[in-house]
Amino acid sequence: GGGDSAGGDAGGCLCLTLFEGTPEHAGSRHAETRAVLLTHGGVSLGAGPAEAWEHGRFGAPVLRDALLDNGALVETLETATDWSNLPALRDAVAGALTTSLEASGTPALVMCHISHVYPTGASLYFTVVAGQRGEDPVAQWTQAKRAASEAIMATGGTITHHHAVGVDHRPYLEAEIGEVGVRMLRAVKHAVDPKGVCNPGTLIP
Repeated sequence: GGGDSAGGDAGGCLCLTLFEGTPEHAGSRHAETRAVLLTHGGVSLGAGPAEAWEHGRFGAPVLRDALLDNGALVETLETATDWSNLPALRDAVAGALTTSLEASGTPALVMCHISHVYPTGASLYFTVVAGQRGEDPVAQWTQAKRAASEAIMATGGTITHHHAVGVDHRPYLEAEIGEVGVRMLRAVKHAVDPKGVCNPGTLIP
């Protein structure tokens, strides 16, 4: 969003807000959001950070490919939980990733942002950068992802927020939705795909 720059304190969290629609609709939502943030101690940094994010938001995939080609390990994962549990979940997942990657012989940069917000909670989106170690960087990441997934399940998160359940997340699905949930999914699968030709083995444990 826009607004006046009232200071440059480097602490805290950065919240970017952008609004689309008619000038009147976007303007009213911007004003309402700004008032809430300022009332709760926020400091406006003006439009610059949001404009910089919007300008560069699609550069990350290009940078990721270059980093991978030059010996870096770069990956993402995401989860979600209710508001009161967000700090504990963030700490648990970041700790699991850092510990696992350090055990493989590399320091790790673990970044996290909230990508979606809801009345009851929000998602946590992690970006991880480390050094490729050993002959098999895929196995190196698989071990770190397993540690993160176990931390998610142990700390009350969901195994995925929007990346979906597939081969990576399938081992954790039953722990999240229970035996009855799995039976329900199997029943739906049998009803719409009785011969099992659609992505066999990628969803249901």
